[in-house]
Amino acid sequence: MAIADREANVASTGDDSSVTQAMLRQCGQFATLPALAVQIIEIAEDPSSTWEDLRQVIAIDPAFGARLLKLVNSPFYGLLRPVGTLREALGLLGLRAVKNVAISTSLAKLFRGGKVSAAFNVSELWTHSIAVATAARMLSQSTKVSPDEAFLAGLVHDLGILVELQSRGALFGSMMERLDEEDELTFRCAESSTFQTTHEMLGRSLCELWRFPASLTFTAGFHHRPWELAEAEQALPALIHVADVMAARQNLGYSRTVETRDLKPEMLRLAAIRECDVAAVEVALPEAVHEACRILSN
Repeated sequence: MAIADREANVASTGDDSSVTQAMLRQCGQFATLPALAVQIIEIAEDPSSTWEDLRQVIAIDPAFGARLLKLVNSPFYGLLRPVGTLREALGLLGLRAVKNVAISTSLAKLFRGGKVSAAFNVSELWTHSIAVATAARMLSQSTKVSPDEAFLAGLVHDLGILVELQSRGALFGSMMERLDEEDELTFRCAESSTFQTTHEMLGRSLCELWRFPASLTFTAGFHHRPWELAEAEQALPALIHVADVMAARQNLGYSRTVETRDLKPEMLRLAAIRECDVAAVEVALPEAVHEACRILSN
């Protein structure tokens, strides 16, 4: 397939599942989804749960409740009047959105940290993830993908990089210094030679450990090569691929992981996105990312 070119060769190397599992074990507490997020996910997926069940769980963490109100009153939802109570916010957002906010809030805490190399800062990776999530959410408006699902998929797509940093910090630092020095070296090639696995494989395994939906797991594992998935599973990873490129084009956060700045027609077709949709989102993206960073800041 023409779209695969060099990426197909990279993707076929270095995915050692035993290495991946060993690195996840070495992450310790990092690889555990926070208790509040776990509780909210369980409530959201239990058909017998009520709004009161959710309200009681959220009430335990006032900071999370405040973030929910901040989100529902943001331009993301464009309400005509401000919402002042948690009950109103829950009613307007819906269970899926609340679940995604819980996960998003938890993820923000994982991206705390400073510079690892001259060109890599953990907080810049979070900015990039927010940019991809925001672009994906905006692009999804013209597709069949849920905007909330698109946003969360963008946030989790590069989680595997944090697994590398947490489990093999010294090696990761050496790899980043090598990437700083070798402009032609791709991120995944550097990962394969350093760890015998890639952030896609690590991210996929972490999502499986957290029992995330298959759509998010596939996105973390195949956002650089969505064409390798079954046709029914390609749309969301392809959408994130497009959003990834758009974020890199505008230098929104750390984007060395993105191997191309071109959006091939085949990729747009897999994501069911038109070029005019991409152009419209690119114009509005910087301001939207600024707002999203304000909401999801560390």
